[in-house]
Amino acid sequence: MRNTARWATTLGLTAAAVCAPLSGAATAAPGTGPSALYAPSALVFTVGHGESAASATPERAVTLTCAPRPSGTHPAASSACAELNGVGGNLSALTMRQGVFCTKEYDPVVVTVDGVWQGQRVSYERTFGNACVMNAHGSGVFAF
Repeated sequence: MRNTARWATTLGLTAAAVCAPLSGAATAAPGTGPSALYAPSALVFTVGHGESAASATPERAVTLTCAPRPSGTHPAASSACAELNGVGGNLSALTMRQGVFCTKEYDPVVVTVDGVWQGQRVSYERTFGNACVMNAHGSGVFAF
């Protein structure tokens, strides 16, 4: 039952994130403003405590839309989009920042990301040793 609720939430947020920027596209003149053709980049992030997404209960979820402009419920949408653009949308390429020290306490945190990046389907899951390690990866992508 927990997995069903997680997937229902993720799919609902993904649909909202992908469709919201496209809703005004039909009213503007072709080739101008936000209605110009672009590959959508809209993601749904979830975070929860546990060994894997299947066993973790999502604690928070945010949306991030990067095209045509940064938006969504992510608290640092602009910097997160800039950082994702810097790694070509490859979430696995986000590495731990230099100079950040975390305890070795094991309190696993699972992050999932679902949606589209520049028109390509994205599905990402990663388990971090603790919240400090998660926050140290990238400067703002996982800071929600």
